[in-house]
Formats: sequence, structure tokens, C-alpha cells
Amino acid sequence: MSADTPRRIALLRHAKADWPDVSDHDRPLAERGRKDAPAVGLKLAETGIVFDLALCSTAARTRETWKLAVQEMPHRPKTHYEERLYDASPGELIALLNETSDEVSDLLVIGHNPGMHALADVLSGRAEGDTLERMTRTGFPTGALAVISFTGSWKSVEPGVGTLLDFWTPKDH
Repeated sequence: MSADTPRRIALLRHAKADWPDVSDHDRPLAERGRKDAPAVGLKLAETGIVFDLALCSTAARTRETWKLAVQEMPHRPKTHYEERLYDASPGELIALLNETSDEVSDLLVIGHNPGMHALADVLSGRAEGDTLERMTRTGFPTGALAVISFTGSWKSVEPGVGTLLDFWTPKDH
């Protein structure tokens, strides 16, 4: 694929997590999260994007969100569980994106806030319709999904490079 290949990044925050007496990394989904995660999968399917790769945080709540969401998708992308997604800053997330193979056109990232919201904000130099306004107004609640497009190689991902195409939360369905 050439450097001017159009690409899409979907940034997904895990569904609603519970607060049992376990480490933060081991927190499971709450009942609402287990209901919302399949809806996220349906929304991902509705986008029509056939993801080449999913990068998922190793935290229990992100793995559980992905397990429930992917069952609703017509195509199961290759999944890589990435511990560096847990508690990552926008700069660390961009560095991860920069490592992505240029064979990947469409990438799904399942992670945490504040990183997912900050990354969506930082990458979105432009936005379609009211997507940016909605994301700013609602924040990036659990189960939120932002889809961003850009043209170029993954190594060229930097602040402002993308267009926010879609923003969705489980409350939207």
C-alpha cells in the first residue's frame, strides 16, 4: 500500500466496568457494560469497516468488551493484546499507532480514558458534521466510539492529521 492510502482508526473505550475489590487492571464489566458491549459490536458492524487489526488493552474490562462486541461483527479481525494501551497518554498512543504495519488499512483500538478521548481530540484536525461538537459535549463515556480517517502511512500519524468521521455512544442506540 502506498503512502497516500486512505486509512481509518476506530477508537473504542471499554464498556461500563464494575468496582469490585480487585486491582484496577482486573476490574470486570458491570451488568450495564455487558449489555452495552454487543451494541458497540453492532455499531462497528454498521460502519461497514472491515478492520484488519484490533489492538486491545490487556485489562479485563477491555478484553471482555472486545469479546462481547466482536461476536456481533461479520468479520473478526486479527487481535493483538497490547499492555501499553493500559493507562497510555496520547503521545504513547500515537507512538503505538506509528508502529502499525502499512499493510493495515483499518485499525480498531480498544482502550481506556482519558487516553481514548484525548487521542480522538488530538488526531481530529477536521470533523464531519457535528461529530466533534457531540464528542466535546458528551465527553467520551464508556462504550464510546470515534472513527477517524487520514491519508498516509501509520508512521505519519501525528496531531491534527485526521478527520473525525463518526462519534457514537451506547446512549445513541
